[in-house]
Amino acid sequence: MQRSTASRMTRLGSALVAMIIATSFALPAAADAGFQRWIQQFEGVAASNGVSRNVYRAAFAGVTSPDPEVLQKAAYQPEFKAKVWDYIDNRVNDESVAEGRAMAVKYASWLDRIEKRFGVDRHILLAIWSMETNYGAALSREGVMKSLPRSLATLAYQDGRRAKFARQQLIAALKIAQAGHVAPNKLTSSWAGAMGHTQFIPTSYQAYAADMDGDGHANIWESVPDALATAANLLRKNGWESGKTWGYEVNVPAQYRGKLERDNRSLAQWQGLGFQRPSGSGFAYPSDRANLVRLAGDNGPAFLMTKNFFVLKNYNNADTYALGVGLLADRIAGYGGPQRDWPRGYTPLSTQERYELQKHLASRGLYDGKIDGKIGDGSKTAIMALQGNAGLAQDGNASKALLDFLRRN
Repeated sequence: MQRSTASRMTRLGSALVAMIIATSFALPAAADAGFQRWIQQFEGVAASNGVSRNVYRAAFAGVTSPDPEVLQKAAYQPEFKAKVWDYIDNRVNDESVAEGRAMAVKYASWLDRIEKRFGVDRHILLAIWSMETNYGAALSREGVMKSLPRSLATLAYQDGRRAKFARQQLIAALKIAQAGHVAPNKLTSSWAGAMGHTQFIPTSYQAYAADMDGDGHANIWESVPDALATAANLLRKNGWESGKTWGYEVNVPAQYRGKLERDNRSLAQWQGLGFQRPSGSGFAYPSDRANLVRLAGDNGPAFLMTKNFFVLKNYNNADTYALGVGLLADRIAGYGGPQRDWPRGYTPLSTQERYELQKHLASRGLYDGKIDGKIGDGSKTAIMALQGNAGLAQDGNASKALLDFLRRN
């Protein structure tokens, strides 16, 4: 793990800075002139908000055109569009659980300190780390992390819905660099400007950043303790209840099928209506209030979501995300998953079988994406092409029946 980048920033030679400033707004033939004008004009906005011109130009050095992939990703967010079981299967699986348990051992002493300081369960923090960057692996994966200045400038320049957000986040990010927490040329992020191991947008970083390793900077890009502590601080400041769960799976009495969705009652009241945990055990805090949530309707698992579930949504305001964090945290901690399965309509594959499926698809020239065991849009498109060629129903499902068909053929 590398330490603070501040000392390296201050050692930038004057010749290098001069070169960056001199070349940052050159217009090569492939540059987008309108985008370049936007960058030049926004320099004045940044300066009026306290960002030095040297930091601004260093951050935008070499940025000449919008990033088209940013706009593609802005149009599709799986938390809101994927089927809940596809979303969960890709994120809560044997690999993510095993890696989470390994990280729990590797960072045990840091997690002890973070839990003591912030009161947030370590397994929740590990699950967030997994969901956000696959325990940091995404930070070094080619094409995943992008130039934050370019990404946010692209959104501000071409995405009317996110322009105001992008401008605000860009100024905040430049101030973070100016404060010495990260070098301007290392301002990397997701397509939407989320930064570091635990993916904080710049204004959230400013509100919750925590220097856990004591080097004077909350370096969430390179310090895992800082990143996990920053996540814990966000949850704590938004009302995380220490020592309590995020929710309970329950069996829904027949008379309440299709009813009481999102109703808020005490756990004791829910129990009085006949809502029981599959194990038959009671609720630890019967006076706590909970909402009934069924993300797949009456035929899927049902949950009574307590306050901590909704605190998790401060991290990402999607039910599927908060549920994924909770289920993965439970699995890392050694608990099982939901007793009732999702209403997929097919037998799902194990993680290793998903790898095998992608390899079959790639060998037939139908899939050229990463062999990662995650069934996303690329895999589904390949599956549907295969099904069409074979005269099968084109449902795009990574099913046991489909893998058996490929093994036979």
